[in-house]
Parts: sequence; structure tokens; C-alpha cells
Amino acid sequence: QLQVAESGGGLVQPGGSLRLSCGTSGFPFDYYTVGWFRQAPGKELEGVSSISRSGDMTYYANFAKGRFTISRDNAKNTVTLQMNSLKPEDTAVYYCAASLDSLKIKMFPADFGTWGHGTQVTVSS
Repeated sequence: QLQVAESGGGLVQPGGSLRLSCGTSGFPFDYYTVGWFRQAPGKELEGVSSISRSGDMTYYANFAKGRFTISRDNAKNTVTLQMNSLKPEDTAVYYCAASLDSLKIKMFPADFGTWGHGTQVTVSS
């Protein structure tokens, strides 16, 4: 069974950058659409970005466009979320999730059947 795990969270100052990585074990990674979600304290889980099985298509939430970049390396079974120009409102637990569905125009948590435990991202001076 596929398992995913996140790494790369931490504390960063406003305007700074972080790179999150999602690693997998189990089934071949290229069977899965992979997405990043986040949940801030007191707020609902929201989709951040997702990438198609081959990596040729991506989706970004409006708040992520122009600042975040998602990529994948199926040979290494990893998906990376590069986050630049971070803002305090980006503070949240970030989760990697995998779906057997094709990439969709909107991210719904229910479409993703495999989840990591999350990594904390804190943007603060």
C-alpha cells in the first residue's frame, strides 16, 4: 500500500522560502496524482497545489500562483513544493496526499486516499 511522508517544514521569516518534499514507498509513484493541502489553526483544510501523474499538468490555488511551484521526479518517487515570498498567512500544517484520480481543476480532500502526517510551516519574524 502506498505511503507518503512530508519533510522540509520549519520556521521562516516573511519573504523567505521553503521547500517541502513528499516521499513515497509502496506502489509505483507515477500511478498517482499528488497534491499538497494545508490547514491553519481554526481553518478548514484547503488545497494548495497538485500535479498530474506524468508531471505535465499542474493546479495551483489562487494564493499559490506566482509564489509556489510544484514538481515531481517519478524516478526518485518525490514531489516537491517550492514556496517563495512566504507570508504569515501561509502558516499552516502542510500535507502531502496522493490520488488515483486524474488531475482535476479543483482539489477536493475526498479525492485523495493517501495522506502523510503533515509538516509544520511557520512564517513569522
